[in-house]
Amino acid sequence: MEIRATTVLPAVRRPITLHTADGLELIGELALPEGGRPAATLVCLHPLPTAEGMMDSHVMRKASFRLPALANVAVLRFNTRGTSSRHGTSQGEFGEGETEKHDVLAAIEFTEFEELPEPWLLGWSFGTELALKWGCDPQIRGALLLSPPLHRADEADMKVWADSGKPVMALVPEHDDFLRPDEARERFAPLTQAEVIGVDGAKHLWVGEPYVRRVLNEIVKKVNPAAHPLPTEWDGPWEKDVV
Repeated sequence: MEIRATTVLPAVRRPITLHTADGLELIGELALPEGGRPAATLVCLHPLPTAEGMMDSHVMRKASFRLPALANVAVLRFNTRGTSSRHGTSQGEFGEGETEKHDVLAAIEFTEFEELPEPWLLGWSFGTELALKWGCDPQIRGALLLSPPLHRADEADMKVWADSGKPVMALVPEHDDFLRPDEARERFAPLTQAEVIGVDGAKHLWVGEPYVRRVLNEIVKKVNPAAHPLPTEWDGPWEKDVV
């Protein structure tokens, strides 16, 4: 069977609640590989909630549907403060990327409490800003950035990552609405170890199965290279996602 947009592969999935230092409860989900310890963990930071970004934004949803089974990778998704999805609504209100610092740290602390191995931040759009501004934590292995706009994160944030030496990869669509590959390479120059990869034909929202597969393959190549490239066929049990 060909893996499609609505294919949900087996995993151990459970709802979670993150508790922030400023007293909020954030709703989320943890998807773990069946029958073993994951090789790595993705902590997903979703796009802008005021533009319909949420933990169920499609690339992150598909990562949780596929990567536990295909790549032995755990996927942690959650709604930042004030954000709603089909999983529910997190407490609080949108903080323009500032008070969300507490949300990022709560997710990182959760990986430590649950002893989830090799946690990487996976940020998309607004989520890349949260990763760059607040995510360079000793617990975090590195950062994977999809469609970074670099509206909120600045050179000082990049310097923190540069000094840490932690790996950072940015996937930049050729036709992005905010930052395209050539400019991205210039803007990321202060983050000396950043790997900026332009993706031909892609747009900011990564619509289309070929682009989703490219993104997930680039992620897996970083976090568990033994599982790369990802298969496009699946012969085991599966379900169909119904929104």
